[in-house]
Amino acid sequence: MANLLEVTEQNFENEVLNSNKLTVVDFWAPWCGYCIKLSPVIEQIAQEMPDVKFVKMNTDECMNVARDYAISGLPCLLIFKNGEPQDRIVGAMPKANIISNVQKYL
Repeated sequence: MANLLEVTEQNFENEVLNSNKLTVVDFWAPWCGYCIKLSPVIEQIAQEMPDVKFVKMNTDECMNVARDYAISGLPCLLIFKNGEPQDRIVGAMPKANIISNVQKYL
């Protein structure tokens, strides 16, 4: 299974805000146990939903973006459409819940 693209503060605008696909950003941190558990689930969903772009952002390395989007709890998924945040999912949600939340914006 391919790892998801890791976005940084340098490529966030290009990869997320300027993306022409619905984009889900997985905000995570290496010390966050729930983030580590959720990671393979996100990778599975990414494979099952090829019309959606899934990327990861390490909040320890990208504090400015995390602050800009008021990321306070981890893991946190932000769903972007046309460069605008549409929804956020905080915590380790079941796979079906994540899929149904993302599908609302397709």
